[in-house]
Amino acid sequence: MAVPAKNIPAPDLVPVRRALLSVFDKTGLIDFARALAAAGVELVSTGGTAKAIAEAGMAVRDVSELTGFPEIMDGRVKTLHPSVHGALLGVRDDPEHALAMRKYGIEPIDLVVSNLYPFEEVRRSGADYAAIVENIDIGGPAMIRASAKNHAYVAIVTDPGDYAAVLNALEMNIGSLSLDFRKKLAAKAFARTATYDAAISGWFAEALEIEHPTWRAFGGRLAEVMRYGENPHQGAGFYVNGDKRPGVATARQLQGKQLSYNNINDTDAAFELAGEFDPNRSAAVAIIKHANPCGVAEGTSLKAAYAKALACDPVSAFGGIVALNRTLDAEAAEEIVKTFTEVIIAPDATDEAAAIIAAKKNLRLLVTSGLPDPRTAGTTVKSVSGGLLVQGRDNAVVDDLDLKVVTKRAPTPAEMADLKFAFRVAKHVKSNAIVYAKDGATVGIGAGQMSRVDSSRIAARKAIDAAETAGMAEPLTKGSVVASDAFFPFADGLLSAIEAGATAVIQPGGSMRDDDVIAAADEHGIAMVFTGVRHFRH
Repeated sequence: MAVPAKNIPAPDLVPVRRALLSVFDKTGLIDFARALAAAGVELVSTGGTAKAIAEAGMAVRDVSELTGFPEIMDGRVKTLHPSVHGALLGVRDDPEHALAMRKYGIEPIDLVVSNLYPFEEVRRSGADYAAIVENIDIGGPAMIRASAKNHAYVAIVTDPGDYAAVLNALEMNIGSLSLDFRKKLAAKAFARTATYDAAISGWFAEALEIEHPTWRAFGGRLAEVMRYGENPHQGAGFYVNGDKRPGVATARQLQGKQLSYNNINDTDAAFELAGEFDPNRSAAVAIIKHANPCGVAEGTSLKAAYAKALACDPVSAFGGIVALNRTLDAEAAEEIVKTFTEVIIAPDATDEAAAIIAAKKNLRLLVTSGLPDPRTAGTTVKSVSGGLLVQGRDNAVVDDLDLKVVTKRAPTPAEMADLKFAFRVAKHVKSNAIVYAKDGATVGIGAGQMSRVDSSRIAARKAIDAAETAGMAEPLTKGSVVASDAFFPFADGLLSAIEAGATAVIQPGGSMRDDDVIAAADEHGIAMVFTGVRHFRH
């Protein structure tokens, strides 16, 4: 049964006469406290916050004066006291609450300024278990939630970025804060504690290796409001969760207009693919359009790799995303800007390259200071009506798999290198996925079809179109290898690839008709390798 409400109307304006300040992040604290003091607000504080305010020359009451009890247990217990929480939770227009406050000498608190121990930062720092637990804030969230619940009388500020807005509101309302303003602060406060608790519960599940906890929470902080979502009639926002994995969320934008929703989605897909290629082995470039690669290649330089990647599908590359696995240099930059491109993302960029990109004022250039590790475990989330689908990141890497030759003919060393390359790319192509590759470059990609044979045919058709554009006598699928993200359920998809000119195939295997597919490969003298791992991407 729900807790009954007394339906006492909340006042519109509440004068701010007493403020409790207890913060870990002291950004802007002194200026804010000084402005409050100048407005006649009594300052109450705790520990290091009180010390900082006092050292700045302001009068401040220690919270122990309110509670009649000192801070104990290394500061773990300081605000967890009826004199504090009664001051925050008391409904002042309720006669019973007012009587209790008078009886026990509880002085009302009108404004609370609190932010939390840096749990998220400490967790990401690689600290040990005990240090991470010690940075779980208890008193802070308790005060924040109490103040937010009682926003009818108390204003709660959890973000130093809101200090200016609070001071402006106080000035406009002659020392008071409106109910509408207090509601907005309360909503933000509950979102902050929810995100904090999500980080803590997520860490516990990870630390204790609980793959599927009974309750699952996710949180994030608004990084920016998008102009719109996938389409102009959809609103959208970009939230970051604090994960330091190199990518679009952690990148530094050197230039260009604001990223759109689709830009961010596609740039993430592009850079995750670029991260599959070891920069110490070769330069690599991935060109992405609508979250699918339209050209990927390795080369002795980024310029060479970009040219090979572009040749795969120059039509689709127009308006695409370019991801690099090495520092963008001037040579590559000069080539990339010849084709209209939305975003370039790379671990870094030379000054010369940045200057070349700067001539295209709308072209976004992002640098990440690193590459995402394809082997790192993680979690991906997808919303469905009424719930969330949560799974581990696809961190299988073809170099780590036990590859099995299942045909009479084994692939040549050159074919095997291209097979691994193609399977590495197929991992990042929407299912059903077919990828033709030759000499460390994609030469035909078929993505997202309901039938695998259709993907094979589309990839071959694109190769023919690219050959015609380049003035070649025949498509590069002749003498190529082909990768499939999942098994061939029938031999028809394989036969389509053979017709396109493929000489070797890599696929997971595991179909009831594997024997038929292998027999078809043997009949045509094709080498086939099973990986035992599929890469569905929906």
